[in-house]
Amino acid sequence: MTSPRDIPDQAWPLFDRYVHGDLSRRGFLEQAAAFAGGPAGAAALLAALSPNFAAAQQVKPDDARLVTRRLAFPSPAGNGQVNGYLAKPASAMGKLPAVLVVHENRGLNPHIEDIARRVALAGYVAYAPDALTPLGGYPGNEDDARALFAKLDPAKARADIVAAARGLLTLADANGKLGVVGFCWGGSLSNHVATQVPELAVAVPFYGGAPAAEDVPRIKAQLLIHYAANDERINAAWPAYEAALKAAGVRYEAHTYPGTQHGFNNDTTPRYDAAAAELAWERTLAAFKAALA
Repeated sequence: MTSPRDIPDQAWPLFDRYVHGDLSRRGFLEQAAAFAGGPAGAAALLAALSPNFAAAQQVKPDDARLVTRRLAFPSPAGNGQVNGYLAKPASAMGKLPAVLVVHENRGLNPHIEDIARRVALAGYVAYAPDALTPLGGYPGNEDDARALFAKLDPAKARADIVAAARGLLTLADANGKLGVVGFCWGGSLSNHVATQVPELAVAVPFYGGAPAAEDVPRIKAQLLIHYAANDERINAAWPAYEAALKAAGVRYEAHTYPGTQHGFNNDTTPRYDAAAAELAWERTLAAFKAALA
């Protein structure tokens, strides 16, 4: 995989705009050509920045230590139903705490399924919903997924993720204790779920947008918040969010990881920062252990 050191500094904010739908593929290539040696260099740069799911997979889908299946929850306030991927330890003798794993703005891709399996191996029932359910689910590639994501009704998509969280509270495999972890869009949804599901014990947003200030007093869960240092778009909201958390008496811990880019936990792209990701994941599992024991 390409090292972050091999990526020009100008590429990071450009790629962030592309990933989040603020810049088309053509727009990225045209602007990157100015510093990447022309159109061919821009195309090579975009290829280097794009995910390599197979190279980063940590837990194989058929890992004998796990039991996995597809599962749908009703979502009457959303799109009627939300589909997803469930993983749990094969050796589990009884009910386990549940962790909702919320994807980035591309739907339930192979990377997030792998994250769910990693969570399950830590001793949880992990469930990763697919916000693209009403549009046929993750389409198999990132560009089409981003295009589909832009067609979602944002309010209904949020309601689907909340419905998945509530479904886990009564799932037969689970014991009623619930946590959530999410990345990028999923980080924002982790914050949102915390304002909507009072039974939630712990929320771990990775570089996610803050909820509305007026919703913060509804948070009952403990928060563990991870930020990338070089992420102006997301970090700009943190001072006001922190002030709201303090005013509401919400228990929280926040970390900003030096030198990192938005998406630093995603080990399928050069944005991945191994040291920061390992530390953040260690803290995440410790937070789950403390809150869901």
